[in-house]
Amino acid sequence: MILWIVAAAAAYFIKGLCGFANTLVFTSILSFGAANANISPIDLLLGCPMNMILTWENRKSLDPKVYVPLALMVVAGSIPGALLLKNVDARAIKLVFGAIVVLLGAEMLSREYSRKKLKSSRIVLTIIGITAGVLCGLFGVGALLAAYISRVTETGDSFKANISAVFIADNAFRMILYSVLGILTLQTLKTALLLMPFALAGLFAGIKCSHMINEKLVRKLTSVLLVLSGISLIIKNL
Repeated sequence: MILWIVAAAAAYFIKGLCGFANTLVFTSILSFGAANANISPIDLLLGCPMNMILTWENRKSLDPKVYVPLALMVVAGSIPGALLLKNVDARAIKLVFGAIVVLLGAEMLSREYSRKKLKSSRIVLTIIGITAGVLCGLFGVGALLAAYISRVTETGDSFKANISAVFIADNAFRMILYSVLGILTLQTLKTALLLMPFALAGLFAGIKCSHMINEKLVRKLTSVLLVLSGISLIIKNL
């Protein structure tokens, strides 16, 4: 249980700091001794209230033009996802998306070191947005979602508010799906409740640190986490 407590606190500290990547941290720490089938439902139960807190905390920065279309894409992503997973090798899809996420994260990091402010192409943004919605709906992977929202928001608060709002839609859908499939059990709920205080402590510590750290540094960290998310996706599916 100590490992689960450390994982929850660390994962949601990163969540409070950057707005995403909690699943990457949580899964990476626990993958040494627990099955993914047991990790994902607990992360889902912990993540839903955390996303609500982050959305409320940054509600003044919410932009319906950003989160509403993406939330719809995420939910809609489950429809082609069912057909895609049935007829195509999911590992191959994840490998391709992992490589794309690494490239996007590296490109975002290079933007932070560029003196000129570069404009993003609307066509590129649209492609990233649609792909992000499908990928998140398929696998619950929010890396491309983060890549998209980081391009259409100017501040860390705006990024956190809008990505958390989209994650709420994803969490709601997956809770229904997991319940129907019998993945969410009483034991899962008990474990999530035991970990909740530690996850909350990590989240609020991350939020506090994000206000103390330079905005540019947080954006660089977000880019690095995207690269790590992509690498993790590739390694797990090789």
